[in-house]
Amino acid sequence: MFYPTRYGQNKNFPSPEKFEIRYLGEHVGKGVVCVCSFKKGDLVAEITGDIFRKKMLHTLQISTTEHLLDRYFSGYFLHSCNPNVSVSMQDLVVRALCDLHINDILYIDYAETEDVLFRQFECRCDSQNCRGWITGRKEGIMEYDYATFSSYSSSI
Repeated sequence: MFYPTRYGQNKNFPSPEKFEIRYLGEHVGKGVVCVCSFKKGDLVAEITGDIFRKKMLHTLQISTTEHLLDRYFSGYFLHSCNPNVSVSMQDLVVRALCDLHINDILYIDYAETEDVLFRQFECRCDSQNCRGWITGRKEGIMEYDYATFSSYSSSI
């Protein structure tokens, strides 16, 4: 299992028989990679984690006041404007949007789970329907001064 035993035992939690967390490159970081196949519509995994009242980098929004921090699995989902999995934050389940094969990277659309992102960023997913900028579903584009943001974020 990917999750510590304090989260309980659930046969649908992600396991090393189904997934790996791999380093995918300097500009991407780590991501979730399939080590087995799934069919479109399949339950890929159930997720869990710690619930916080504030959004943070890598949290997923459960409600307007609750955010899930999963340091072990779903926190490593990468973004695509053409995702291959969908996350239901009501049920905490991940389903395949298409057939998934060995070595496929799991991608979600961050706008699916967030009203407002912790931090917006430029999208480089290269899908045909790429929006070019990643935002939450209820926010407009706010382009950051990355030189200022970078020096600020490295000081905290």
